[in-house]
Amino acid sequence: MATTDMIDRQLLDLDALDRALTDTANVTPVLQRALADADDTLSARFLDGEPAFKLVPLRAAVMDAVVTRAWAICLGDLADHACLAAVGGYGRGELHPGSDTDLMIIIPAPLPEALESRLSDLVTRLWDIGIEVGHSVRSVNDCVEQARRDITVATNLMEARPLAGDRSLFDAMDAATSPYRIWSGPDFFEAKWAEQQKRHERYDDTAYNLEPNLKESPGGLRDIHMIGWVAKRHFNAGALSDLVDLGFLSESEYEELIQGQHFLWDIRFALHRLAGRREDRLLFDYQADLARQFGYKDAEHTLAVEQFMQRYYRMIKRLSRLNEMLLQLYQETILYTELDEKPQLLNKRFQIKRGFIEITHRNVFQRYPFAMLELFLLMQQHPEIRGIRAATIRQLREHRHRINNAFRRDLRARSLFMEIFRQPAGITHALRRMHSHGILGRYIPAFATITGRMQYDLFHVYTVDTHTLMVVSNLRRLSVPEHRDEFPLLSEIHSRLPKPELLYLAALFHDIAKGRGGDHSELGAEDAYAFCLQHGLSRYDCRFVAWLVRKHLLMSMTAQRRDISDPGVINEFAGEVGDRKHLEYLYLLTVADIRATDAKLWNNWRKSLLQELYRRTAQALRRGLGQPIDEDELVAEAQHRARELLRHKGLHHMTVRSIWRHFTPDYFLRYSAAEVAWHTAAIHAAGDAAHAPLVLVEPDTQRGGIEVFIYTRDRDNIFALAVSALDQLSLDILDARIITTDNGYTLDSFLVHTPTGGDDPTATAVTIRETLRTHLADPKTLPEPATGATPRRLRHFNTMTQVDFSDDTRNNRTAMELIAGDQPGLLAQVGYTLARHGLRVQNAKIATLGERAEDVFFMTDDANAPLGSAIRQQLRSELLSAFDDDSDIMRRGDGV
Repeated sequence: MATTDMIDRQLLDLDALDRALTDTANVTPVLQRALADADDTLSARFLDGEPAFKLVPLRAAVMDAVVTRAWAICLGDLADHACLAAVGGYGRGELHPGSDTDLMIIIPAPLPEALESRLSDLVTRLWDIGIEVGHSVRSVNDCVEQARRDITVATNLMEARPLAGDRSLFDAMDAATSPYRIWSGPDFFEAKWAEQQKRHERYDDTAYNLEPNLKESPGGLRDIHMIGWVAKRHFNAGALSDLVDLGFLSESEYEELIQGQHFLWDIRFALHRLAGRREDRLLFDYQADLARQFGYKDAEHTLAVEQFMQRYYRMIKRLSRLNEMLLQLYQETILYTELDEKPQLLNKRFQIKRGFIEITHRNVFQRYPFAMLELFLLMQQHPEIRGIRAATIRQLREHRHRINNAFRRDLRARSLFMEIFRQPAGITHALRRMHSHGILGRYIPAFATITGRMQYDLFHVYTVDTHTLMVVSNLRRLSVPEHRDEFPLLSEIHSRLPKPELLYLAALFHDIAKGRGGDHSELGAEDAYAFCLQHGLSRYDCRFVAWLVRKHLLMSMTAQRRDISDPGVINEFAGEVGDRKHLEYLYLLTVADIRATDAKLWNNWRKSLLQELYRRTAQALRRGLGQPIDEDELVAEAQHRARELLRHKGLHHMTVRSIWRHFTPDYFLRYSAAEVAWHTAAIHAAGDAAHAPLVLVEPDTQRGGIEVFIYTRDRDNIFALAVSALDQLSLDILDARIITTDNGYTLDSFLVHTPTGGDDPTATAVTIRETLRTHLADPKTLPEPATGATPRRLRHFNTMTQVDFSDDTRNNRTAMELIAGDQPGLLAQVGYTLARHGLRVQNAKIATLGERAEDVFFMTDDANAPLGSAIRQQLRSELLSAFDDDSDIMRRGDGV
C-alpha cells in the first residue's frame, strides 16, 4: 500500500510543496510541476538500474500527496463530508508512468449541491494538473447495488483504500460489500474464473501473439492479480505472502510469482516511458527498443529482440502454469471442500478423485520417476478424467528435475513416451499438458530450447513450441471422424497411414532446430533420427521420420515457387519423393504445418496448389519414375475434357478447333479443363469484339479467389498495366499466368482477393472489369506506380532485397526470383520496371509471407528469348534500388 512516508525529499519535498501551495493562485502549476519533477526523477532512477518494483509504489505515494492536496484545496470546509478512495491498481498502491489514476468518491445520500460543485472542480483540477483520472462518484448504496450486478466493480471496491475525507463512509462501504453481504467466496471465485476464461479467449487463448498484452494475455499481470483477488476474498489475505502462512503457496511458488510480477513491471514501466502514455501491448514499435534498453545484443543466430521476447514468453508461460495450478487448488478448497468422494484406484500409483487424477501417496514420483510420463498416458486412456489434482501438479513441479539422462535411458520411460504417440486419441492433449507442466522440454531438451522462441517477423505468428504442437493437433484432427468434412482427401489419406505415429514424431521434430544456426531441417532430421533410434523404432522408420523432417518444406516451396503446370517440375518433385508413401506423409505434414503457421495463411488458393501438386505427382508415381509424364499426353487429356464441357455448352467441335488452333501446348498445361472451357466459350461469344480487350471476372472460384482473365492482342506493357490496375483497386495478387498465342494474342490470368474479404463479390467483379478495360485501352501509356503509406506493422521490418536469376532451359525463358519487404504497390513497381525494358512476363508465382514478398517471374525479352547477362544486371540494380531501405534490423529467411 502506498504511503507518503515512503517519499524521500529528493523525490518530493512535501514541506516545500505545502509552502508553495499557500499561494492559492498557483495551485495547479505548483502541483503540475511537483508531479512532473517526481516522474522525471523516477525515470532517471529506472534508467540507472533501479527496478520498477521499488518505483511503482513510490509513484503511487507521490500521486497520493498530489491528489490529497488537491482534495483539501478544492473541497475546503467540505473535505470531511465525503471520502476520497483509490481503486484498481492505484488502490493496490501500484502506479506505472502511464497508468490511469482511478479514484472513487464516496458521498452521503443525498449529495449536497455545494459538494457536487466542488467535486466537479476537483476532477477538472486533476486533469489540469496532467493526471489521467478515472473516477466514479457513488453513495454506499450505489456501491452495493453496482457491485452486486458487476463482478468488476466488486473487485475494484475490494482493492480500494481511503485517501482523504470521511473514513466512516469508506468503512460503511467496505462492510456493505464484504463477502458476508455480497459475492461470497465461492460465488466470487466462480465468477472471476469465468471472467479469466473469457479474457484468455479474447486474446486467442494463447500468450504467444506477436504483439502480446502485458496485462490481459494469459500469464500476464491480470493472472497474478486473479490469484490475489481470490485470496483476499476467500481467505481474507492482505498480500500474496499471507498465502504462504496459510499453506496455499510454497515459498518457491511465492518467489516465482513475485519474480514474474517484477519482470513484467520492469517491462511495463519501460513501455510506458517509451510510448509516453499508457500502453500495455508489446507492439513492434517498441520491442527492439526495449530489447536494447534491457541489455540484449544481436548474436550470431538470434536477434536481440528475439532473445528479449523469448524471455518474456517463457516467463508468462511459467506464470500461466502457476495460475492454473493455484486456481485449481482454490477450486478444490472453495468449491469441493464439502465433497467426500471415495477415490477410484487406477493402479498402485494413481487414482481418480472428484474427476481428477492424483498420486496415491506423496512419494510416487520419488520412488517411480517414470510415473511422471505414466500420468499423461493414463489421462489419454481415461478421457473421463477432468484434470490433475493441484497437489499432484505441485509434486510434479517439485520432482521434474529427476528427468535427466538416466531417466531418458530408462526403458520404461521410453516405452511410455512412445505409447502416448500410439494411442488412438488424446495425443494433442497429452503433449500440451506435458508441455504446460514442463515435462516435455525436460524429456526432450531440444524442445526446451525452442520454448518461447519467436521469430521477429509477421509470418510466424506463434512461438516455435506453440506452432509445433498446433501442427500435431492439425494432423490428429484429420483422424477424427466428425471432422472428415473439413479436408476429405487429407482425412482419407490419413485413414490409410500404416504408422501415423511416425507422422506425429516428424511434426514434433520438424522445427526443433530453429535458432541454432545452419539448416534447421538438416539439424532437426539428425535429432529426429537419434530420438527414434533410442526409442526402439526400426532403422527404416528412423530414416523415414528423419526424411520427413529434412524435407518438410519441399512440397510447399515447390507448389508456391515453381511452375507445377510444367511436367518437368512434376517429374523432378516425384523423383525427390520417390514413392506414394513418402508423398502422402509429406502432403499431410505440409498442410498441417502451413495451417499452424498463421490461420490467415491457409486459404483455398494454397489448398488447390498443394492438391494439384499431390494429384500430378501421384499420377507420375503411378506411371513409374522411369516413365516420366509426357507433355503431349497431358495436353491431349486437357483438350478432351474441355471439349466435353464445351459440347454441353453447345459449341461445335470445329468452332472450338478454330479458336484453339493458335493456342500453344503451354496454355493447356497451365489451365484446367473447366478454365479452358470458360475462356473458349467467352472468346466465341465475343466474336469480333474479342479484338478489343476481353476481360472476364469470376468472383468465386475453386482456386480460392477472384479469377481475372484477359484476352487481347499482345502488346508491350500488358502485364504492367494489369498489375497497376489491380494494385489501384487494393487487390492482393496470388497468382499470375501469361500465355502468348501463335497469332499474336495474349491470354493472361490473375488470381486476386480483397484483403478485407467483406466486399460484395458482384460489385467487385464489375469494378475490376471496368478498371482493367480502362487501363488496357491505351497500352502505350504506362503510369508510374503510386506509393501508398506502409502499414504500421510492416514499418518495423527490413527484409534485405534479393534479386536472383536462373535459366529455365526447358521452357526457353529466364526465372527471376525477387525477395523484398512487402509494401504497397510492389508488384506494380516490378511490372513498371520490366515494361520499361520491354520484357515479357510469361508466368508469375506470387507469395506474401508476413512482411516478406517472395515472388518468381518467368520471362523473356522482346524477341521471346531468355534474358542476357547485361539486362539481368541492370534489373537487379534497379529493383535493389527501388525496394531496399536503411532499417537497422535485418531478417533471416527460415522458411515455414
